[in-house]
Amino acid sequence: MTGFAWIDDPLLRVDRVTMRFGGLTAVNDVSFSVGRGDITALIGPNGAGKTTLFNCLTGFYKPTVGRIAFSPKGGLDDDRIDELTATARRNSNDGGEDLYLLERMADFEIAKKARIARTFQNIRLFSGMSALENLIVAQHIALTPASGYGVFGLIGLPSYRRAESEAVERAKKWLERIGLRRRADDPAGALPYGDQRRLEIARAMCANPALLCLDEPAAGLNANESHGLATLLREIRGESGVSILLIEHDMAVVMAISDHVVVLDYGQKIADGSPLEVRENPAVIAAYLGVEDEELGPAEAELTAETKP
Repeated sequence: MTGFAWIDDPLLRVDRVTMRFGGLTAVNDVSFSVGRGDITALIGPNGAGKTTLFNCLTGFYKPTVGRIAFSPKGGLDDDRIDELTATARRNSNDGGEDLYLLERMADFEIAKKARIARTFQNIRLFSGMSALENLIVAQHIALTPASGYGVFGLIGLPSYRRAESEAVERAKKWLERIGLRRRADDPAGALPYGDQRRLEIARAMCANPALLCLDEPAAGLNANESHGLATLLREIRGESGVSILLIEHDMAVVMAISDHVVVLDYGQKIADGSPLEVRENPAVIAAYLGVEDEELGPAEAELTAETKP
């Protein structure tokens, strides 16, 4: 046992994933794991392939090559993955609720069956809906079957009213959790930018994910807002046990909250380890600061000073 969840208790295994767009290779032979209960940061310079890889994980793209295995219960090993690979049906998985091959699944299946939720670089709230309505809509996976696909809702069956009431209470709980309960009825588009960022995270959490994928959640935030975001993510992980995978450029946030950091550059993995290991890796310093080998000494000092908590 190493004491690292991404090695001892992974719930996501990305194995040799490559994504090509015609003659362009955006992600090249990337492998890494996400530990159950960990906060894992996927970092790298602009154009490194981070969002492309996120899109492969969440079903928006199908990787050209590679396997993406996920188990909400963790403990992924080669034997379990190989067993499922041998029996998986097309566009689905045959392993019950324990194991999913994400590269074989549609995006809506990944959200519904595997319970993987994500946010995007650009805020995608329903700006004309209230903050509360945004969080209720996020629970459509549970509400739609409870409504009999509309029929039970029309006739007002108690089972649907109960499910709807539970969804409203869950939404109110998350608004309270992110400090927006008093603005529950305000249009989401009227909220300050930092509040919209937090609302997006709450909306994703209303789907009860096993893995929360966040694409640059600190983008556009000031220093105080970034600090508040880091605190919120640590608390969400601690309270709910959800595993978090995030893309982030704010190194202060990454180093403050991450258990595990994976670094991409030009579509390839160049580092994988603890925040301290990654921060001191010469290849990472070179990738971020664009320096030659002989310049790594002063560059390393500069990066270390910038990223110390």
